[in-house]
Amino acid sequence: MLVYGRNVLKELDSKKIKKIYISSKEIIPILKQNKLKFDFVPKQKLDKMVRGNHQGIVIEIHDYDYYNINDIEGNFVVILDHIEDPHNLGAIIRTCECAGIKEIIIPKDRCATINETVVKISAGAIEHVKVVMVTNINDAINKLKDKGFFIYAAQMNGKDYRSITYNDKKALVIGNEGSGISKLVQENSDVIISIPMKGQINSLNASVSAGILIYGMIAND
Repeated sequence: MLVYGRNVLKELDSKKIKKIYISSKEIIPILKQNKLKFDFVPKQKLDKMVRGNHQGIVIEIHDYDYYNINDIEGNFVVILDHIEDPHNLGAIIRTCECAGIKEIIIPKDRCATINETVVKISAGAIEHVKVVMVTNINDAINKLKDKGFFIYAAQMNGKDYRSITYNDKKALVIGNEGSGISKLVQENSDVIISIPMKGQINSLNASVSAGILIYGMIAND
C-alpha cells in the first residue's frame, strides 16, 4: 500500500515501512535522523504514484493488519455499520484518537477499508487506533453486550443524545451514509440516540455526526 504526506511519516511505525520515495530535499534530514533509507526521485514520479498532495514523500508500507474482537480493551468502542466513504472512515479514526477511543469495529463486506486515503485523512491516527474487522456486526454487538457494553445507535427519531446518562462501558453505532443503520442493528441496540436538527436539512455527514456524539457521550458519562 502507498501512503503519503509528512504527517503520515511522523506517525508511522518504521517496522511497517517497505520503501520511501522523496522529491524534496527538506525531508532528507528527518529521514537520516531516523535512519530511514529512501530513493530520491523526480516530483513527476510521485505525482503518478498517488493522487493528492504528497508533500514530496510517498511511502510504501505493508497492508494494514486488522485486529479481532478479542483485542478490544477500552470502555468506549465505535462501530461503523457499513460506512463506505474512505474520507469518513479516516475522519472518524482521527476523531476517535483525539477523544481517546482505542478501538473501532468495521464489517468485512460493503465497508471502506484501510487504504491510502484513510491513512492520509486520519493524519497518522491510524497508528494509535485498533481497527477491528468482523464478519457480522450483530455478532460483534452481542459479544460486546456479554462484556457489559451498552449499545447506542445513532439514528433519526431517537432520544436527544444530550439527555442521556451513558453507561461506563458503551459502544456508539454510526450507520451508512445513505441508508443509515440496518434494521437488525437498530433492534439489537439498547438505545437509539439522535442529534437535534433545527435547519432545513435533516442529516449531517457521518463523520461530523460521529464527532458530535463521541464528545457528547464522553461529556455525559
